[in-house]
This record gives sequence, structure tokens and C-alpha cells, in this order.
Amino acid sequence: MAEPESKLNQRETDNGQTLPQEATPSDAMSDLVSEVSPAAQETVQEFMDVAAQQNVAANEAVPDRRNRPGPYIAFDHVFKAFADLVVLEDVSFSVLPGETLCILGRSGVGKSVALKILMGFLKPDSGRILVAGEDISHFTEREMQAVRNKVTMVFQNGALFDSITVGENVAFPLRERHDLAEDQIQHIVTGMLEMVGVAGMEGLLPSDLSTGMKRSVAIARALASQPEAILYDEPTTMVDPLMGHLLAELITRLKTQLHLTSIVVTHDMRFARKLADRIVFLHQGAARFFGTVEEMDRSDDPVLREFLEMDELVLPV
Repeated sequence: MAEPESKLNQRETDNGQTLPQEATPSDAMSDLVSEVSPAAQETVQEFMDVAAQQNVAANEAVPDRRNRPGPYIAFDHVFKAFADLVVLEDVSFSVLPGETLCILGRSGVGKSVALKILMGFLKPDSGRILVAGEDISHFTEREMQAVRNKVTMVFQNGALFDSITVGENVAFPLRERHDLAEDQIQHIVTGMLEMVGVAGMEGLLPSDLSTGMKRSVAIARALASQPEAILYDEPTTMVDPLMGHLLAELITRLKTQLHLTSIVVTHDMRFARKLADRIVFLHQGAARFFGTVEEMDRSDDPVLREFLEMDELVLPV
């Protein structure tokens, strides 16, 4: 038992450095871990502290650009087409370490394609994709596995394994590590599900869950891999307003308390306003706007203004 516990306390970074225990104090996680049952709380606290420490170290390691913080993720003049259909045309944007970027736009404008390119499921026709200072545009599938250990994705459909239980889905990345005892795994699974609002559902199958619950479980599974960044693909699609509010609150708390870098693809302006440090607005393959929410509200771009006004009509206060 002692050996697995010590590995929770001392997680090595990719460059072989051991992350210091004092990098992030335990009380930084109190909001989330306070929702975990007492039996699992100590193990989950330790697990989340390690994740926060790891992300602080990763964020500080991103190369500077002209003495300013460099982006953790960047699209640099990216083009992508399928036959004659141009999906992304000269798209550039960046996400600073620990920042949340929302990608806005109507259906079919390339929002989800951008995430698939970032995960390596698709390759850009030209341009560069940067993750933690590395150009991953031409990485092989084997090289992309290392990137996916840092950057994980919560798919619109949850992408859970249908044939195994909710608990086993969340435990999957923990078992892949081969350095945790079974009681630690079970405590972490319990804690993750409690933190995302689906406590006690370990024994259910994904088919037993609502759409919103599946997304919550998918977030729990993503957290179990201790990522540096999480990509969310339309997290509020086909969920009720209450679940949408809870998901927004959860994503915000995870970003703040785990120092996560996040990209959220959405067409929901209200949701984006709750989350975004910056926004990129895609239209007909182009990035029509990239900036803060305040800058977006001041923009006189006619296409962006029409999008915002239509959103107000569809979702009145």
C-alpha cells in the first residue's frame, strides 16, 4: 500500500522532474473535494492536488514569446477542406495556459473539426497546430498518444464504453497507469462521480443515463487521466437548462482549481459568457472574431452582431 501512495505524492513530469508537494496547497481544492464522501476524501484530495501541481508546472513550462506568456494551444493559419468544401480557411487563435476559450458559431462552421484536428483525428491541409510549445501538425499516431495524455476531449455523445459500467469507465485511465492500488482506484472513482454530480451511479451502464449524465461521467473520466487541458464539444446540446447551468459551473470550477486549459465548442452564447476568457467566432470557415467577451460586445462586425442578436431573440432573458 505504501508504494502506490508515494506515487500519488510524487508524479514526474515529461522531462523527469518531480513535482513539488508545496506547488499548490491542498485547500485550493476544498470546494470540489468537500463534496466527496469522507471515506474517499483523503485519497481524492491527494489525487487532485497532484493534478493541480502538475498543471501549474506545465503552464509555467510553456515557452515565452517576446517576454510574454506563450499559448498552451494555438492554431496558426490553419486550412482544412473536404474535397471542394472548405471548412477552415486561414484560421488563427490561441489559448493561454489556464485559460478557457469558447469557439462560437452556427452548426457546420468547423467548430468540432477544429477539435478533431487538435486531437490528431484529422490533419490540417496547411498551417500549424501548437500544443505546449510543440508543433504537432505532422505528428504520427504514436506521437499523438503523448499529446492525448496531456489533452483530453469530452465528446458530444460522451464516447463512453457501452459494455462496461459507469464506474469501470471512470476507472479505465486509472488502471492504465498500473501504479495505483485497487482501493485507491475505487475511492477516486467514487470521488470523481460525486464531484460531477452523479454520485452512486458506479454500477449503471451508460445506456441507463440521460444525455447530461453521460457528459458528467465523461468529464469524470477525463479528470481521472489528470490532463493539462480538456476540450468540450457542445456540452449543453440536448440537455435541459438546469443541467447546462451545472455543467458551466463545473467547468469553471475545474479550470480555477486545477489550473486547466480549456476549449469549449458551443453555439450557446449564454453558456459562453459564463465560461470564456476569450472567444473565437467562426463563420463560413473563417475566424471573424477573436478576443474577450467585452471586445466581442464592442465589435461592429455585421455577421457577429447578427449572431448575437439572433441569440437574444431565441433565448430571451
